[in-house]
Amino acid sequence: MKGDLLLVIDMQNVYSKGGKWECRDTEGAASNVLKIEQAKACDKIIFTEFIPQKEPEGVWKDYSEVNAAVNNDVWSNEILDSLKESASRNTLYSKSVYSSLKHPGVLEECRKAKRVVVSGVVAECCVLSTVLELIDMGIYVVYLTDAVSGLDVPKEKATELILSGLSPLHVKIETTAEFLQEK
Repeated sequence: MKGDLLLVIDMQNVYSKGGKWECRDTEGAASNVLKIEQAKACDKIIFTEFIPQKEPEGVWKDYSEVNAAVNNDVWSNEILDSLKESASRNTLYSKSVYSSLKHPGVLEECRKAKRVVVSGVVAECCVLSTVLELIDMGIYVVYLTDAVSGLDVPKEKATELILSGLSPLHVKIETTAEFLQEK
């Protein structure tokens, strides 16, 4: 659809196969992101990456202490190799909280979009937080079940179940193939 923005959330090595926070199918989700890009199915693509806060407060301080090894591992925090070229062609925003909309640049881009097509990791964390904030802002969301990866299938399905209560008025839940058929 004209005006679609593809938002690729935190597709970093730490979530890949063998990564410290491995998600069920990060590589499959990345492959579907590339299919969307190759099909030119969205007018714009933006990426986010999670980078820990330099001076965290509250629970983020605890988070940073518990996850110091991951936070200090350069490779873990890099965008997946399969998406690096795409991220370099598009805009990459760094954020240090779960919702991607807390970054002013991401927020501005999403406000300009007719729909935000959501992909990335972790389904039950950063992705869900971002989707709920998009909905609260009145932005229509397309949630691509096979371009999002969670820690495991039950958690992915639980996230989809939560979002299904907001469908179809606020969010459309579909696969990449279904999304591409619309084009």
